[in-house]
Amino acid sequence: MCIELLTYADLGAQLDISREAARSLARRRRLPRSQSEDGKALVSVDVSELRYKPRPRSARRAPIDASLAQIEAVKIEAFKAEVARLEAVATAYRAVFERERERADRLAVELTQAAAETTAANAWAAILENEVAVLRNGRHAGGAIAGQAARRLGHLAAAIVEADRASRR
Repeated sequence: MCIELLTYADLGAQLDISREAARSLARRRRLPRSQSEDGKALVSVDVSELRYKPRPRSARRAPIDASLAQIEAVKIEAFKAEVARLEAVATAYRAVFERERERADRLAVELTQAAAETTAANAWAAILENEVAVLRNGRHAGGAIAGQAARRLGHLAAAIVEADRASRR
């Protein structure tokens, strides 16, 4: 029977428990206590007779760990549902994007065609303005004014019909 004077930290180290658990054990067992010269509490204990076996720590943590695992599982399922919802939204936006891109491509082709038709119409208008200007002047080298005017008028009518057909294509 060897009684030792130990601090709470030393007692905890010998019993493989924390300092606070050693203090609590000393109070529960009503072990005699005193103070050292440096102000620390000393416990008079016979370690061989103490017969203390600490509880396993995992036994108390098991229900908490299980509930934390359940919470994590619920969170994971919620995140998976959110990812699925966002993927559906992204798919819908992608379909809208593709439809609008096709529409923009069609409009670009139509705009190019309209620009070409406008250029052709402006060229025809310039030719017709020249024809009208010649007819207004009334004279053309190599023929009578009336015969020449009739020919010019026929050419003008043909040019108008041709321009009308070109604009409808």
